[in-house]
Amino acid sequence: MDLKLYNSLTRKKAEFKPLNGDSVSLYTCGPTVYNYLHIGNLRTYVFEDVLRRVLQHNGLTVNHVMNITDVGHLTDDADSGEDKLEKAAKKEGKDVWELSQFYTKQFQKDFAALGILTPTKYTLATDYIEQQIALVNTLEEKGFTYSTSDGVYFDTSKFKKYGKLMGEANLKGLQEGARVEKNSEKLNPTDFALWKFSPKDSKRQMEWDSPWGKGFPGWHVECSAMAQSELGDTIDIHCGGIDHIPVHHSNEIAQSEAAAGKPFAKWWCHGEFLVIDEARMGKSKGNFITLGTLVKKNYDPLAYRYLLLQTHYRKQLNFTWESLDAAQKTLEKMVARLATVTPTPMRHDALYHDIEKALNDDLNAPKAIGIIWKALKKRGPVDPDIVATILLFDDILGLDLAAKVARKKATQDLPKNIQKLLDAREDARLKKNWEESDALREEIRKKGWKVKDTEDGQEIEEN
Repeated sequence: MDLKLYNSLTRKKAEFKPLNGDSVSLYTCGPTVYNYLHIGNLRTYVFEDVLRRVLQHNGLTVNHVMNITDVGHLTDDADSGEDKLEKAAKKEGKDVWELSQFYTKQFQKDFAALGILTPTKYTLATDYIEQQIALVNTLEEKGFTYSTSDGVYFDTSKFKKYGKLMGEANLKGLQEGARVEKNSEKLNPTDFALWKFSPKDSKRQMEWDSPWGKGFPGWHVECSAMAQSELGDTIDIHCGGIDHIPVHHSNEIAQSEAAAGKPFAKWWCHGEFLVIDEARMGKSKGNFITLGTLVKKNYDPLAYRYLLLQTHYRKQLNFTWESLDAAQKTLEKMVARLATVTPTPMRHDALYHDIEKALNDDLNAPKAIGIIWKALKKRGPVDPDIVATILLFDDILGLDLAAKVARKKATQDLPKNIQKLLDAREDARLKKNWEESDALREEIRKKGWKVKDTEDGQEIEEN
């Protein structure tokens, strides 16, 4: 294995070696389930999925834990504002538990549509309250905490390496105003809440008894407690979006290492922003687009995955509808080219080596795709070994190429009269004329063909 990854902690690219043989412990920060994910969020999860697939391609067993934050994520990084789930539940007039379950199911549907592998284990913050209280208790015993009128806080001045993930220059800027101090009781601007007390003038839907009084955990303490409970005090890789570096991940490192006395994660990997009109996409900015929006506009979710793969995960990507159009057309061209020949059981060694080398160089998917297209654009029939090799690497690209190629071949071989009926039915479906769609399905069935509707469109096979 010659896998190189960029480590945000060292700010260098280096050869990756697991802590324990061929087993990799991977923790990825999951969603706060108070709303739909936007496609900017999903860019991070696709990058993490490619990372996991590359690790597995290299013969490693990955124990992948992803949290689901269903409590404690406040609307302000300075530990003020409302809990995002409590606020959303009030706005939607729903029970907070039902709300979190609804949006959990929605993001899991998005994951499936984008071909994102299911983590080894999802961990819900509300299932780990006991472990979070134990972690805060340990920090208190070691002298890293203090209490204010609204909660228990971590004293960042007591942790000498605080901010090492962001570097000294960025830490200085953070201290000088990036996080405005809104709580006058905090000793330092970068101090953060470990346990928040329930408001005296209102009743929360989610609150628990603790040694410090009734309340709820801080957002940062959740990930440390869950990661260390499931993967150990020191893990191989911790991932998330680049926006997590200055606050969330810096706080995770401080509390985890202060409690355990050991490095929290050997590798930190972060994905860059997806931007729209050169501004970061976000729910608070009101410029976010969901995967459901793309589907309603008749885009294949995997065309969006293909678009993401065309830009390195550590570079910003500006989203435009034109770029998504181009990605969908290019993916269709790739499938059409692959469908021209039947692959052999053999692989093309030179091509295999080149693609693998690119992907093992800090997940360079854009370079790998460029290599694939260079092989496909050669004049004449495509070498069956080349097709076989490209399909092999779909275990990393995650574009469902084999299934798409099979559907393409089935469509290419259809009698013209059946194809005409199938096209008419697709048009009826797009116009939501379900009565006509059903009638056309029945007409096709009578002519000896069976139609099945899938997320990727119509599938047809002979009866």
